[in-house]
Amino acid sequence: MAKILENASLLPHNTMRIDAKARYFAEVTTTEDLQEILSSSAYQNMPRLVLGGGSNILFTKDFPGIVLKVSMRGMNVVKESEQNIWLKVAAGENWHELVMHCVTNDWGGIENLSLIPGTVGAAPMQNIGAYGVEIKDVVDQVEGIDLETGKPRVFSNAECEFGYRESVFKRGLREKYFISSVTLILSKINHRLNTTYGAIQETLTSLNVKSITIQAISEAVITIRKNKLPDPAVIGNAGSFFKNPTIDQLHFNSLKVTHPTVPHYQIDNQYVKIPAGWLIEQCGWKGKRVDDVGVHPLQALVLVNYSSKKGDAILSLAKDIQHAVLEKFGIELTPEVNIV
Repeated sequence: MAKILENASLLPHNTMRIDAKARYFAEVTTTEDLQEILSSSAYQNMPRLVLGGGSNILFTKDFPGIVLKVSMRGMNVVKESEQNIWLKVAAGENWHELVMHCVTNDWGGIENLSLIPGTVGAAPMQNIGAYGVEIKDVVDQVEGIDLETGKPRVFSNAECEFGYRESVFKRGLREKYFISSVTLILSKINHRLNTTYGAIQETLTSLNVKSITIQAISEAVITIRKNKLPDPAVIGNAGSFFKNPTIDQLHFNSLKVTHPTVPHYQIDNQYVKIPAGWLIEQCGWKGKRVDDVGVHPLQALVLVNYSSKKGDAILSLAKDIQHAVLEKFGIELTPEVNIV
């Protein structure tokens, strides 16, 4: 069975650098490890938290149960056609390393998701997305283990119930399944190249790219992210803290009267998506520091931890920002980060 640690610090296991503790902590490298832990009477009736790379979580207190750290490794091609490959990847693999592996092999579909921190297992839970692509676009199936029974289950793409930065694993099945692997369908030829979102096209031009390939798109995305987003190894953060909100057309029309240049994305003829970072910046929060926490000076969507060891400080800042945006624009911001 996996080694069980008591009163373990979670500081090394979250990119926000919060020094919470777990009553018990276990690093799970095999499904057998997990099933042994789940069948043990010592841990059966206590709260459980599945933790990947810790890049999308905010601890506001010590965790009273057992934290299961996802450390399963391995990837292999399980099926192949002339057009596609089906790549099965263990949940503990690093997401960006997977993207680089695919780009190197000229397998297309996730190049726009380069440099997103975290593990493969967390990707479908969050339905990670960037620059016009979401992981739901390439997921074939997700394998999980029931945290109550220890039994495995395979989820099809439809059964994952993907939504904007969420899935069934973040809603109805939250903390009920341990994702053990993800199988992706990737293209081998005739790649669908997405360069229309954000600054990708502009960056490709600045990099003097003559021929657009998945390798070029990945390089452009990495360049953009490095220029805009803080490195968690340098300063504590969990990436984008809030989701981009969706408002109805009537609300948007009213907003455009007072802010004619408001950036937006037209979802359909009824709903419009507004960048949360723009809303936060308009409320004067960009670059603002409150004691040991603050809002990043280059990207208002990112809350940063300068030196605080307590998550309450970040949570208080987030609530102040939510209040300011709601008061000024009548728009409610929803955290993308998982708050524990």
